Amino acid sequence: MHDLKSLRDQIDALRDGMRRRGKLEQLGPLIDRAEALDRDRRLNIQAVEERKAARNATTQEVARRKKAKENADDLVAQSRALGEEIGRLETELAAAESELERIMYEIPNITLPEVPSGGEECNVIVREWGTPRMEPGLRPHWEIAESLGIIDLARGAKISGSGFVVYRGAGARLVRSLMNLFLDVHTGEHGYEEVWVPVVVNRASMTGTAQLPKFEDDMYALRDEEMFLIPTAEVPVTNLYRDEMLDAAQLPRGFCAYSPCFRREAGSAGKDTRGILRVHEFDKVELVRYATPESSGHEHELMTQHATTILERLGLPYRVKLLAAGDTGFASAKTYDLETYAPGVGAWLEVSSSSTFTDFQARRANIRFRPAPGEKPKFVHTLNASGLAFPRIIASVIEHYQQADGSVTVPDALRPYIGADSIR
Repeated sequence: MHDLKSLRDQIDALRDGMRRRGKLEQLGPLIDRAEALDRDRRLNIQAVEERKAARNATTQEVARRKKAKENADDLVAQSRALGEEIGRLETELAAAESELERIMYEIPNITLPEVPSGGEECNVIVREWGTPRMEPGLRPHWEIAESLGIIDLARGAKISGSGFVVYRGAGARLVRSLMNLFLDVHTGEHGYEEVWVPVVVNRASMTGTAQLPKFEDDMYALRDEEMFLIPTAEVPVTNLYRDEMLDAAQLPRGFCAYSPCFRREAGSAGKDTRGILRVHEFDKVELVRYATPESSGHEHELMTQHATTILERLGLPYRVKLLAAGDTGFASAKTYDLETYAPGVGAWLEVSSSSTFTDFQARRANIRFRPAPGEKPKFVHTLNASGLAFPRIIASVIEHYQQADGSVTVPDALRPYIGADSIR
């Protein structure tokens, strides 16, 4: 969420931010409405304060007259009228503040200056690593997995519906091995604190990280309760310190968490429907960092490096893509997509998004820090990245390491966890 002061002091920057995202035509009227509401709200607050002061003065004069045994009926009537007007103004103020809050929840973050303007076509590949396999005859992961008996899509669909997966035998062990490898590297080498968090969260948590209210249709909600299955561990982990104050000495601070993730993927029908490239429930290790405003740029690059380290350990060719403003997520100020090449489907697959949100999430979740004793609190900067998401990593591993005899070579980094050098 944006600071309301941006409607007064940075309105041109806010409009330019929406223009860079390609959303000024859509959101410009909302910004204009928010600016007018904020102006009226401040005038309304002033009017309420003036009338309350007048009522207090009237009340004091009524008391003086009654003590002097003088008639105060006119002042009592005046005080009653002031009270009714205050009530009307406060009702109008509450309605204006509610509408203003709703509008502010609809306005995305402003991307950082280094983020290119434009849509998906303006994304920039900033670096690449490794050499993708390009030889003919390579099979897609679902054919290999079915022949090996490690992924059972038919029974996943029977149990739960389309977009759900059953991993079997070595496939299930592969999932568990990825979780252990990712957590071991991020905690043992990168210094993250591991946390195990609930996968059911309340509305306040979903609102704090900006999944709600805008993306409610994509979420799985519990019937008759204001509770949701998490779309990513970003939600509970970022909200660990919601409505709390941190000391500057505690920053930067990093957390990692494994969790299943649940997404309805509303509006994505027909996209990547084969295999496990787009599913409704998947596993992921998430990285979350809290930083000061001064250090968040460095922390973003560091966190991105932590995610790419895993790809290098797995020996998977990858590229890092800086997203243009129009392709950057609602709450993000800057995002790198990490993509690995899956030769069986002949495509680059996104396996992580590494984002900095500046103070956008922290302002919604009220996560602050005190720079020094006696100084005014500031909002932390929040960041997160997948470190990594499992399904497309599994697809990439199967396709990249497939062998002519139908087996799949296990990457060196996973062999101690799987206990074998190949799946056959």
